[in-house]
Amino acid sequence: MKKAIVFLLSLCLIITIISVDAGAATKKSDVVILINGESFAPPAPMVVKSGTTYVPLRAFCEVIEPSSQITWDKETKTAMVSAENLELQVTIDQKYLIANERYLYIPDGCFSVDGNIMVPVRQLAKAYGATVEWDGKTKTITITSGGPPIEHGEIYYNQDDVFWLSRIIYAESGAESLDGQIGVGNVVLNRVASKDFPDTIYDVIFDTQFGIQFTPISNGAIYRTPTEQCEIAAKLALDGAITVKDSLFFVNASLATNSWIMDNCKYVTTIGGHSFYA
Repeated sequence: MKKAIVFLLSLCLIITIISVDAGAATKKSDVVILINGESFAPPAPMVVKSGTTYVPLRAFCEVIEPSSQITWDKETKTAMVSAENLELQVTIDQKYLIANERYLYIPDGCFSVDGNIMVPVRQLAKAYGATVEWDGKTKTITITSGGPPIEHGEIYYNQDDVFWLSRIIYAESGAESLDGQIGVGNVVLNRVASKDFPDTIYDVIFDTQFGIQFTPISNGAIYRTPTEQCEIAAKLALDGAITVKDSLFFVNASLATNSWIMDNCKYVTTIGGHSFYA
């Protein structure tokens, strides 16, 4: 009997801890949202997670574009939205949404609250082609629609860039998490933007000015066909997803044959097996 009581008390404590942690991660938002000058007051509460305001998908879509049609696939936990010149997919626990075949990054993923799919307001506004302004003093987000929906991925993405970026991501981090794969993509794109490296993705990958920069170039792994996730990671990076800030280098410390990067560059972060440096 005493053991049963102790077990029940322990179980209640675990449940309480889980509830507290969940509450700390997600809280009700006190932000005011104006859509085309009207207050946005959805039937389900807006929430904030990691400083990002999330709104109920259906309520937002029906206000920003009344013609929006929303369907739900319970097997894949995916909501599909159709509006004029816009096809949108949102999947529970996925770290991105797909809008007109564009991949928009959501670091904490989408989630459900009381049966409502919660999505970051900025990503939804971007999908619909709406502008977003933030007033920190009044904690007000002002959204104005009227622009064309997000440009289609077939037009936006340079296919050669996707081809090579997805291959270097796969060759360097095929077994890593999505965030780690985006990090490798960030390094390549940061080099493209830097005056110290070539100015195209292909040229950065195959750069030999100071010796071969990436091992997959020398061992041929760069020519392997990437996984679907690596292609998605490439598109996310090309669409602005950032997981390693201004990093220009990465290294697997357990496999590294020299420590020049670790000794001479600023440490940024570690994701999976890679440590990133600026």
